[in-house]
Amino acid sequence: MTSQGTTAPAFDAVREAFDDALENEELGASLVVDLWGGYRDVERTKPWTRDTIVNVFSTTKNVTALAVLVLVDRGLIDLDAPVATYWPEFAASGKENVLVRHVLGHTSGVSGWEQPVAMQDLYDLPASTARLASQAPWWEPGTASGYHALTFGHLLGELVRRVDGRFLTDFVAQELAAPLGADVQIGAREQDWHRITPVVPPPPLAFDLSGMDPASVAVRTFTGPAPDATVVNTPQGRRAEIGAANGHANARGLVDLLRVVSLGGTAGGVRLLSEATVERIFEVQADGPDLVNGAPVKWGIGFGLTPSPVAPFLPNGRVAWWGGWGGSLTVMDLDRRLTFAYAMNRMADGGLTLFDRLARYFTVIYQAL
Repeated sequence: MTSQGTTAPAFDAVREAFDDALENEELGASLVVDLWGGYRDVERTKPWTRDTIVNVFSTTKNVTALAVLVLVDRGLIDLDAPVATYWPEFAASGKENVLVRHVLGHTSGVSGWEQPVAMQDLYDLPASTARLASQAPWWEPGTASGYHALTFGHLLGELVRRVDGRFLTDFVAQELAAPLGADVQIGAREQDWHRITPVVPPPPLAFDLSGMDPASVAVRTFTGPAPDATVVNTPQGRRAEIGAANGHANARGLVDLLRVVSLGGTAGGVRLLSEATVERIFEVQADGPDLVNGAPVKWGIGFGLTPSPVAPFLPNGRVAWWGGWGGSLTVMDLDRRLTFAYAMNRMADGGLTLFDRLARYFTVIYQAL
């Protein structure tokens, strides 16, 4: 199957690379330049169409970070204030000095839930969020990053609720997606389920947690709770507000939303952020081996930064990015005013930040520029 959509002549090489991937590697995917193609099902009977959406796992974190930054820009949240300023219960168990920017930079020490916990427990938002407020940090906050694989959305979503009164799902829909006309949502509205392509889970993770120290931050995070890609294909999973990993979108929707970062805070005549707030994204919060995923990650406020050994195909400069389990990705390149997004249904094997299949696209995109 060849791709559908449009490209400017300068980006014909991108279409060729995408068509090759559809033929040999992808099941179904969308890529903005503005391309989509492949199939929504493993039987290859339902084509991926213009309005197909898919769970993008941790690419959702970009959306959640943007929501918090909008409240920062409105003067309702101070990045340098303790989380407990807005959420008093969070000060329990030695977290009184955890700052808002520590959560956005994955340095808060709260990267997972204490056992016992299962994915289904996260669906009960009040209970699971209260558990995070009561537990102690797993390392000294602010001293190192530990990827907040699933807690990122619960922690920041509660901040949104405390200062705005709305749940993260509603805030994103009403204050971000609607003004920008972006096909992006946290969870998935039931009336949109017919547009969703189920994800095809990857093989098991390459590393064996049973051979690691059970007291380590990595093991405690990856078992608190253990990731399960199949839950996003269930009705309960689709309804859940998990702002770290349960966004539904396609590449066009992600670009329509996140280009507001690449363009200095304004897109389509809508200003969501001041240039000063955008610049705060690039304040480095951690730069070194991450305690959870083990990768040398450079974290800004809410986003990964470059240069990045995890994604060496990304250019240096004012580039904010992050991606999701299986390979989805968004990149906001402020120096070139470029926003890139990719979403697919067949998840690549490997860890949480495996984007090898995207290197070919970036090569031809930057050559075209």
